[in-house]
Amino acid sequence: MSWTVGEVARLSGVTVRALHHYDRIGLVRPGARTPAGYRRYGRVDLDRLQAVLLYRQLGFPLERIASLLDDPAVDREGRLREQRALLVERADRLGAMVAAVDRELEAEKMGVNLNPEERFEVFGEWRPEPGYAERAEQRWGDTPQWQESKERTAGWSKEDWLAGRADSDVWVGELRAAVESGVAPASAQGAAVARGHRELLGRFFECTPAMQVLITEQYLRDAEQFAFAVRPDQQVPGMVEFLHAAAQAAAG
Repeated sequence: MSWTVGEVARLSGVTVRALHHYDRIGLVRPGARTPAGYRRYGRVDLDRLQAVLLYRQLGFPLERIASLLDDPAVDREGRLREQRALLVERADRLGAMVAAVDRELEAEKMGVNLNPEERFEVFGEWRPEPGYAERAEQRWGDTPQWQESKERTAGWSKEDWLAGRADSDVWVGELRAAVESGVAPASAQGAAVARGHRELLGRFFECTPAMQVLITEQYLRDAEQFAFAVRPDQQVPGMVEFLHAAAQAAAG
């Protein structure tokens, strides 16, 4: 079975002009011609064209593609494996780029008015999962605490965010140390941990001890909410339970 240049153009999405060019430079030549001189492409020719198009998608120049396809040391299976590896690598890069854009969108929704360099400095690699800000606004967007938080953080500078992160890291270290050393939540050390958490929340909105208890109850039910208070890479087993018990004890 064979195909005309017009049929190949429709099948592949490549223009007839481009196919003529590929023929002239020897990149994809039709395997046969009619007595009248018209090009006829066979299955082998289409396979080669497909390989050319894959490499083009990966950004390879035509000269490099020709050398790859004409290398006698690489058979069709080897070439397909190489192409697959290159495509997977590109997909990983694109996935990382999509994730970066998602994080930027989340930051915009949360009112974090920092440029990209400042965001990396403040937050490092961690960000809330895509959709967090939207889900959070659906839950609490009509509450005064949510509005107060957005109003406060809208005016924060990079230094404000860095100071908040530094204080949060210190508090997380205290919480983790209390949990790992088996401190009682109702102890003086437990009360200090609860107070530190309440002070951190107070940066965003006025937080009473009773409100803190309600918030820690939400942490128990929703791991995503707790992840915003304590990053997953900082958590240890029993941490959220300790915080909730310490907040309850502090609230009396």
